Amino acid sequence: MKSQENTFDGVGASHSELLTRRQAAAYLGVAEQTLAVWKCHARYFLPCVKIGRIVRYRKVDLDNFIARHMHGTEQPRFSQ
Repeated sequence: MKSQENTFDGVGASHSELLTRRQAAAYLGVAEQTLAVWKCHARYFLPCVKIGRIVRYRKVDLDNFIARHMHGTEQPRFSQ
């Protein structure tokens, strides 16, 4: 089992990687402005860390966002 280095708040270091809006947008394959619009209009629930004017996204939150929006991953059920 792999051990994780804990940060001061008990969250593993690999779970607290912060990405800039540009990095997060590239990771999701959308424009930076799209993330800003989603946040402003509450279009999607995508948590972010905001300190003053600085906005950062946790990679784990981006991965969860992707997982929540997966379509077509279940096999169709046919009635007999």
